[in-house]
Amino acid sequence: MSDLHLYIANKNYSSWSLRPWLLMKVKGIEFKETLSPFDEPNHNQHFLEFSPSKKVPVLHVNSQIIWESLAICECLADLYPEAGLWPADSMDRAKARSLSTEMVSGFSHLRAECPMNMRREHYAISVSDGVRKDVQRIEAIWSECLQSSGGPFLFGEFSIVDAMFAPVVNRLQIYCLSEAPAVLKYREAMHALPAWQEWEAAGRAEPWIVEEDEA
Repeated sequence: MSDLHLYIANKNYSSWSLRPWLLMKVKGIEFKETLSPFDEPNHNQHFLEFSPSKKVPVLHVNSQIIWESLAICECLADLYPEAGLWPADSMDRAKARSLSTEMVSGFSHLRAECPMNMRREHYAISVSDGVRKDVQRIEAIWSECLQSSGGPFLFGEFSIVDAMFAPVVNRLQIYCLSEAPAVLKYREAMHALPAWQEWEAAGRAEPWIVEEDEA
């Protein structure tokens, strides 16, 4: 059994921290958690104490350090093959990896203009055409996957690809960006997870304000 220690930042804002945290919680993988709040005025210099990239999340596995959310999830899939972190079918697994990588490298307008914020009041803001195109792509992905798998998650059971898209559920809701049937169905499934509820409650209770993430 590996000794896992996950370092994250604010649960209200840190979308990348949410991803591996949610995956481990949903899949029942035990880990130690350390939350180190953002310190933007000092450029998060304190993250260097545990993160070689000065970013979060970071997973310490025994004496090894793994960073970047998708790499952490892939590491967990190797460590816990019985947990079903990727879809069982080989082609579903390949597609889930494609979508997870697209989440990492794409949707830049949505991420830049609409930061994750668990305690934000729900109201629309003016967004760019780039955001609208990002939302259309997400609607298409979720609709196709849910129709194909039957849900409740993108490939049936919760897997890494759902962890990668989880922060988008918050973004689409709080900025009132979509009421597409697939979006509402997927949001309902995500919100029903006890792990999601635990993270959201903790985020809402945090005292810290990061002005850069208050769109």
